[in-house]
Amino acid sequence: MEPLYGPIRDYAWGSRSAIALLQGRAVPSAGPEAELWLGAHPGAPASVDRAGLRVSLCDLVRDEPGQWLGQRVSERFGNRLPFLLKVLAADAPLSLQAHPDAEQAKAGFAAEQARAGFAGERNYSDPHHKPELLVALTPFEALCGFRDPAESAEALAAFGVPALTPVVTALRGGPAGLRTAVRALLGWPVAQRDELLGSVLAASADGPDAELVRRLAKAYPADPGALVALLLHHLRLEPGEAIWMPAGNLHAYLSGCGVEIMAASDNVLRGGLTPKRVDVDELLRVLRFEVLDDPVRAALPVGPGVDWWPVPVDDFALHRVCVGAEVPSVTLPLPGPRVVLCSGGSITVDDGAGALTLVSGEAAIGTAAGEPLRISGAGEAYVATSGLR
Repeated sequence: MEPLYGPIRDYAWGSRSAIALLQGRAVPSAGPEAELWLGAHPGAPASVDRAGLRVSLCDLVRDEPGQWLGQRVSERFGNRLPFLLKVLAADAPLSLQAHPDAEQAKAGFAAEQARAGFAGERNYSDPHHKPELLVALTPFEALCGFRDPAESAEALAAFGVPALTPVVTALRGGPAGLRTAVRALLGWPVAQRDELLGSVLAASADGPDAELVRRLAKAYPADPGALVALLLHHLRLEPGEAIWMPAGNLHAYLSGCGVEIMAASDNVLRGGLTPKRVDVDELLRVLRFEVLDDPVRAALPVGPGVDWWPVPVDDFALHRVCVGAEVPSVTLPLPGPRVVLCSGGSITVDDGAGALTLVSGEAAIGTAAGEPLRISGAGEAYVATSGLR
């Protein structure tokens, strides 16, 4: 195993404490720290040491795919690491967003590439899908997936704002009305958004739904995404609980710190709650207007000290390992490339090519040629691999 050094992205919504505390650094950090990237995505690749120099993992995977990926992963995904492991830390709400499926991403990327004279921010930075799984490290708050439209209709009706009547009527028609409701809210005329949100905020409605709208409207004034939030499940995860975000699933993270694993893509379609580019038409094209019954995924034990969260894609798999007095070591026969993040305590990881000790916030990577991964010590780790078995 080799040390893996991941860059930290300084997005404005990031925390000034969570990642610093994880890595044992002084708090508060100099600026917001939103995401620690541990992968080979060209947007912010991690690196390893080579003769005293930091070398991009992107370059190593490209130049030595057989060693880093192995034959099966290379044949399935090409010469690229198919997953990206992150630590995400949010002190403010993220954008209301969704990700395309594989076919949509491929077509959208090709269409933008073919447009003569295309300039500006793209919807599709690559031809890959981006399903995601997030596991909470701290109490974590998120919006994820459409809830029962009848519940959303009553939440909006409680404000008593006449302008919302067509949206409430559409939602009372069941899941078939979700598209109409989302289009109406996100497409609200810009000149009338202040008036709409002002009327909602002035209403006497009380309860968690009203408080959520007020909170989001304070962070993003005159943004109708604050009302679209009421169409989604409002989740509060405890550490170890996870949410699964398949393609076409509308979601937004609100607060907390978690370990996130995803297919290695940066394709995001935003609809609101952001100062970044919004493309409502394209978002509506990729959304799946169906009720998501239960977005929360519980960890499944697969052996002493080892849990995982099964997902229906082969780009990635995520395991959590806890070692200590009761379980001094575990061995994981996981093929392909492996990225290990220590999330607490101190652990030793050994893939037969060399043992390495990690403390909280440190990471390591092993090649596809390594032996089964052995983890020992007293701590917690997350192990990311491809989902191929």
